[in-house]
Amino acid sequence: MFDELRTKLSWGVRQPVHPDTPAISLTRLLAALGDPIRLGLVRLLSDGQERAWSELRAPVAKSTLSHHLRVLRDAGLTWTRQEGTRCFVRLRQADLDARFPGLVPALLAAAEVDGPHGDVHLAE
Repeated sequence: MFDELRTKLSWGVRQPVHPDTPAISLTRLLAALGDPIRLGLVRLLSDGQERAWSELRAPVAKSTLSHHLRVLRDAGLTWTRQEGTRCFVRLRQADLDARFPGLVPALLAAAEVDGPHGDVHLAE
């Protein structure tokens, strides 16, 4: 049995479920950003580009990277879509700005002052 909060069946394929904008919780958002890898992923995605999961590099196993991306999605920070066997992710900047105006830019600016987080980067 699958977790109703995380996936739904669509034509026999599990699709990720994203929280509606009003359901995005500040505590879940902040908890998700409390991990250096996830903060690094959000910093990377803050350029507004949609990225294939295969483009993302972090000093963790692929399964752990997948876990971090799921935590970000469940917290409402990212939007994930599947295209065949490939997954793509982007930051939900407009939704986050609507729910918490100015919060994400302020958090990213503070993270920039702290220095690099999690050694997250794009594949070369």
